[in-house]
Amino acid sequence: MESGRRIEIALDRAVAHAEAPGAPPLLAEALRYAVFPGGHRIRPRLCLSVARACGDDDPGGSEAAAAAIELLHCASLVHDDLPCFDDAPMRRQKPSIHVAFGEPIAVLTGDALIVLAFETVARSAGSHPGRLVRLVGLLGRAAGSPSGIAAGQAWESEAHVSLSDYQQAKTGALFAAATVAGAAAAGAEPEPWRRLGECLGEAYQVADDLRDVACRQEEIGKPAGRDATLGRPNAAALLGTGGALDRLSRLTRDAVAAIPACPGAAALTAEIEAQARLFLPASLRAVVA
Repeated sequence: MESGRRIEIALDRAVAHAEAPGAPPLLAEALRYAVFPGGHRIRPRLCLSVARACGDDDPGGSEAAAAAIELLHCASLVHDDLPCFDDAPMRRQKPSIHVAFGEPIAVLTGDALIVLAFETVARSAGSHPGRLVRLVGLLGRAAGSPSGIAAGQAWESEAHVSLSDYQQAKTGALFAAATVAGAAAAGAEPEPWRRLGECLGEAYQVADDLRDVACRQEEIGKPAGRDATLGRPNAAALLGTGGALDRLSRLTRDAVAAIPACPGAAALTAEIEAQARLFLPASLRAVVA
């Protein structure tokens, strides 16, 4: 089955669990609204790609890991859009959760998605229960502090932060989680895969900074120019468009070089090179063609 279909089925199964009878109707509706329809699902696709490169001996486990990564990502978007952070009215071409459901439900939706991520991997542990402890630890590192997405959000409240530290926590943490969780779900040693995820996470953040500076809201599905408005670090503003594009190319090369020896290394290399171009919207892909 194609990766995208596997991801959507796994996500639907996870969200359906949270919608079970007895769930508060508004929260249940908001959970599904936050997850569907999705974006490119880059992080869970990366998770499945790494699992496949490592043999993917437990497809159910790798699908659960991929779904958990995406649920954490969706939670971070819900929280990121809140009035106390970015106060963003749109996400994925529709009103943000706090606009559609109110701020209290938005806070609870983000919280519930984080919990649901861990429940999802726990429910998949029947085939290889020994892998669960490792996966829970990897997901926890990606979600919390000192270097997970919670820390990345918190850096925005600090007076001084390096661009690299901010990007590694804000974006790189979930990309690194995608690669190490994909390896762990397939029974491989996860830590050799972390560098790949870190490179891809930084590359994606540079591309996102370029989108924020160079694109319109209609193209990217969320308000543009928010980094400048909110005084956030932005690679394109710091390095210029040309410098940011050069950095993106270098990070893509570094990512390919970081792929550990594995049965599917050649296929994974081709996939990463193709996906890296998709990080950018169409108007910027033409610049680097």
